[in-house]
Amino acid sequence: MDLVSLFLAWIVTSVSLFIISKLPTGVEINSFGKAMWSAVVFGLLNAFLRPVLGFLAFPITLLTFGLFSIVLNAVIFGLAAWLVRGFRLRWGFWSALIGAIALGIINSLIYQLLGAIS
Repeated sequence: MDLVSLFLAWIVTSVSLFIISKLPTGVEINSFGKAMWSAVVFGLLNAFLRPVLGFLAFPITLLTFGLFSIVLNAVIFGLAAWLVRGFRLRWGFWSALIGAIALGIINSLIYQLLGAIS
């Protein structure tokens, strides 16, 4: 992944997190700057912690036909919220679950839009 792609992924995730905080999902982010920090933390957790959790949870993920990966996304989302001041989950795990699903959907929509533009 080159630097431009990494920067684009950071901006897209930041915008997605900020949009999610404006929806009634139970996710609260104080400012766009906090969304940018949250995207950095989320990306680092996905890069370093997700592979370990994915390996440990592989049997459960296999038994649930991959649905447990959504729970892993929620765990990473919740950890990011716990680590970044100004990023809160009003309903705890449920906000993390809704936020993780919304993040995947909104990121996909933004990337689709960017693909249509270029």
